[in-house]
Amino acid sequence: MEKKENNRKLRVCVATCNRADYSKLAPIMFGIKMEPEFFELDVVVLGSHLIDDYGNTYRMIEQDDFDINTRLHTIVRGEDEAAMVESVGLALVKLPDVLNRLKPDIMIVHGDRFDALALATSAALMNIRILHIEGGEVSGTIDDSIRHAITKLAHYHVCCTRSAEQHLISMCEDHDRILLAGCPSYDKLLSAKNKDYMSIIRMWLGLLEYSDKIMNVESSDDVKSKDYIVALQHPVTTDIKHSIKMFELTLDALISFNKRTLVLFPNIDAGSKEMVRVMRKKGIEHHPNFRAVKHVPFDQFIQLVAHAGCMIGNSSCGVREVGAFGTPVINLGTRQIGRETGENVLHVRDADTQDKILQALHLQFGKQYPCSKIYGDGNAVPRILKFLKSIDLQEPLQKKFCFPPVKDNISQDIDHILETLSALAVDLGGTNLRVAIVSMKGEIVKKYTQFNPKTYEERINLILQMCVEAAAEAVKLNCRILGVGISTGGRVNPREGIVLRSTKLIQEWNSVDLRTPLSDTLHLPVWVDNDGNCAALAERKFGQGKGLENFVTLITGTGIGGGIIHQHELIHGSSFCAAELGHIVVSLDGPDCSCGSHGCIEAYASGMALQREAKKLHDEDQLLVEGMSVPKDEAVGALHLIQAAKLGNAKAQSILRTAGTALGLGVVNILHTMNPSLVILSGVLASHYIHTVKDVIRQQALSSVQDVDVVVSDLVEPALLGAASMVLDYTTRRIY
Repeated sequence: MEKKENNRKLRVCVATCNRADYSKLAPIMFGIKMEPEFFELDVVVLGSHLIDDYGNTYRMIEQDDFDINTRLHTIVRGEDEAAMVESVGLALVKLPDVLNRLKPDIMIVHGDRFDALALATSAALMNIRILHIEGGEVSGTIDDSIRHAITKLAHYHVCCTRSAEQHLISMCEDHDRILLAGCPSYDKLLSAKNKDYMSIIRMWLGLLEYSDKIMNVESSDDVKSKDYIVALQHPVTTDIKHSIKMFELTLDALISFNKRTLVLFPNIDAGSKEMVRVMRKKGIEHHPNFRAVKHVPFDQFIQLVAHAGCMIGNSSCGVREVGAFGTPVINLGTRQIGRETGENVLHVRDADTQDKILQALHLQFGKQYPCSKIYGDGNAVPRILKFLKSIDLQEPLQKKFCFPPVKDNISQDIDHILETLSALAVDLGGTNLRVAIVSMKGEIVKKYTQFNPKTYEERINLILQMCVEAAAEAVKLNCRILGVGISTGGRVNPREGIVLRSTKLIQEWNSVDLRTPLSDTLHLPVWVDNDGNCAALAERKFGQGKGLENFVTLITGTGIGGGIIHQHELIHGSSFCAAELGHIVVSLDGPDCSCGSHGCIEAYASGMALQREAKKLHDEDQLLVEGMSVPKDEAVGALHLIQAAKLGNAKAQSILRTAGTALGLGVVNILHTMNPSLVILSGVLASHYIHTVKDVIRQQALSSVQDVDVVVSDLVEPALLGAASMVLDYTTRRIY
């Protein structure tokens, strides 16, 4: 792949901000310099390179025989958050003049430092192509945000690992503009064959005698390979106070460990000034076991970490470059928490005591791990140079993002406008399992019914199957499903979508999470509540409770349930047990109830109670009257009792009157407790009880509530409509 624009050389600007990024950029710069027929190199130096307190590291660039085209003093001293922001601003003010003068074809920017963000911002706004080195990686602190911001500004990307490449693709970067090259510093690491490493170790770690400013190194026997520590720790800008405390604990542990230690000064991030104060407070610069330095040339630093007994701190060098030598590393805190690491790295993420760090030192010091090549194989620079040569300057400068495929925006399409906003409603009854597509207006577009299985596994599988089929059918019916609402018997936690305890009619249905499997399968939001509450919600949205602030619904069916609407909202209660209206006790010596008590409304007025009384009459041959018959294969039920009463059976009429009276007494209690403006009787038995209930209210209720209206619901499917209303109310921004 050769350069595509005539034979003009590619003018490359490499901007370096500190000692760390220069170690990655220098191999690329050497490579560019070695091919003058293809490239022109401009070097811009800024940031901490030009500060004496950080070693004036621009000198090593000069020692490497690079011509520095521009020096920019961009650091505002203060070493706090405000100083970092001001430094970025100062760089943004100074860089335009430099870039206008140099007019590079492409700028190479490394990493995740705040200075690099200023470089990338300036180049992007001045229509200069950007090649970003080491994008897509994950570490910690503000560095992640800066790195990913530079990625979005950059036109080309050189990454070091397969995971970083995948992250860039996930960030919608063009795969054709991503090069998986490895880390450029590994080209130098893996080729480092300095046999005289002991002279470097002695130079930096030989036993020191301090007398004013004179430092003398003793004999060569005072320090050995694998018998010293390299420490490099930086402030964590998102938690400066904690990182300073951790640095203090680290120094205490190193003092206690009593091994020769080379301590490098921290970088220029916010908090570094406080870390230096900690070093001086503990006398590190004058301690016989320590050597504190501002900078070590990279080729010498390589030899020092390669032959160290351990490296400790939170520098990316520890989790990246040092793995190439198998040197043990102790990574402290969260600054590099997301980095890929080899087995040589021991993480101490919450070093809250000196002992924890000291134990890590005892575990790691002196070990030798297998060499790791996660970050490179030593051939990054040739790949990068080839990639640079392939850049076509005739291609449009505007970068394109490769977003994952999504459906076209059809918000103005007539089919979308005519589409019916709908909900999937599920009703779990004691006998049947029903699923319906319900429109915003409360129309049941289509309904599916199956027998409710007896076991949990069969039931949940059937629910999923029916919902999937209904959702597929909804597309054909031009209905857009907004979510799923489920009505079920028993006590329900609607916040979590869990059936806490079911009625006896639905077996194996306690502590059941309904929300998760449905949501995971259909990728839709899911609401769950009990059938009584759903009946109240149905009345609030579609029925006679519409617009009312306070009303109560009593549902009469196989059991007796209910729902309370107070100040327009459904009442669940502190343990989701509100509106268990069927279990209001109306007689102390009444019949047994399914709840275990006696004399509940449900024990008198439910379908189960009427069926019990019908069977008693039938067994005594007192049920059937002229014009009635019960086939032998048909079970006697509540409907037979009602039919007998209509045909004049006095005992059946008495049973219904007693049931209606029990229900009426329950309604009186509700009127005295809640004082609603309306009571709605719902379910198949409601019309048979309404007159008796009103009579009881006239006879038993306080005069102040006797005018409260009691009506029969005109909704055919309250459970399904209530389940749907949970979904549809959300789409209209009602609070549920």
